[in-house]
Amino acid sequence: YPNYFPSLLQLENDVVHTLAGLLQGDAGVVGNCTSGGTESIMLAVKAARDKARAERPGLGEPEMVLPHTAHAAFHKAAHYLGVRPVVTPFDTQTFRADVEAMRAAITPNTILLVASAPCYSHGVVDPVPQIAALAQEHGLPCHVDACVGGIQLAIMRGLGMPVPPFDFSVPGVTSISVDMHQYGYAAKNASALLYRDRALRRYALFCCAATTGYAVINPTVLSSKSGGPLAGAWATLQALGESGYRAIVREVMGATARLTAGVRAIDGLRVLGEPDMCMFAFTSDTVNLFELDDELTRRGWWLQAQFSAGGGPANLHLTINRSNVAHVDALLDALRASVAALSSRGPGEAGDVGALGAEVARLMAAPGPDTFAQIAALAGLQPGAMPTSFARINAVLDALPDPVVDALLVEYLNSLYG
Repeated sequence: YPNYFPSLLQLENDVVHTLAGLLQGDAGVVGNCTSGGTESIMLAVKAARDKARAERPGLGEPEMVLPHTAHAAFHKAAHYLGVRPVVTPFDTQTFRADVEAMRAAITPNTILLVASAPCYSHGVVDPVPQIAALAQEHGLPCHVDACVGGIQLAIMRGLGMPVPPFDFSVPGVTSISVDMHQYGYAAKNASALLYRDRALRRYALFCCAATTGYAVINPTVLSSKSGGPLAGAWATLQALGESGYRAIVREVMGATARLTAGVRAIDGLRVLGEPDMCMFAFTSDTVNLFELDDELTRRGWWLQAQFSAGGGPANLHLTINRSNVAHVDALLDALRASVAALSSRGPGEAGDVGALGAEVARLMAAPGPDTFAQIAALAGLQPGAMPTSFARINAVLDALPDPVVDALLVEYLNSLYG
């Protein structure tokens, strides 16, 4: 509570003011710090939902329109808040949102349009000006998820690097989520949600006096939260300053350029889209991506496997930060060696992907009480045990419909915890 801890109130206001400046907000921009991007996004969705309820009494089931490339946190927020996610296609060459598809998805129940800066999966920034203009045209809020990219992109712009418009300089952008614990290099649990004005933030707040205890009033989801991450974020922003962040961004973007060029130079690999910052994904038409992921893991490298979706192929994702800069050449050496190793031998743990997909399709064609167990066995998932390799698991999951993957992974996760 700010009356008990006025120093934390000052720290929070300082952090919000700094972030608003980076994101080209005017004096009217306000915000609050949260535990992470998911909480920031949840509050943005709540504000949009409650604003719509207050202004449109006949509103049906609230809907938000978001590209397929939007972060899963929006689906989580929708799940918790009773909002229906309306997912729209993306351009399968650029991996940016399809604005006309978003236009077609708007209904009288739409409460929010979503854009990413960048989308986590491929590191590309959506066409924010067009999406925000569409939102204005329909009198809707537009939230920009800049959790991972807000600080990095702002510093890049200050260095004269090409950055698509994405922040409060864009008319129609009404809120932005931005993490300090991503490319602000603060400790975890440090994010913020910025609103263009106090009027919108009012709908995110919660107050309850209908109790025998004290009145509860919260600007964020959490009531009790540590001041440690906030103090750490404030200290990091102050310690690094503009010059410190600029030095880091130069290093990181230089490393990213070397990595993308190195990946493109490996026969059989290709980078997906044209990444706008220091994260990207690549795929292959000649080697099994999930086998490649396991091969790299055996060599001491951890990349992130991403499933095929919306017409985009399965791929491996890289996020580059300051700690990775010194290891670019070693990673490229490992990647070249791994591709060569896979190319010289037959199918590995994932086996014949076509046959695996056919078996998954057979099981799904006539589901019964044992189908989940059969699919888990096919993938090699053992209840209560952590797998040591993932190629076969990922190949099976990639062949399944999304709702089945969700249900299967929920059952597996439920088996891990006591």
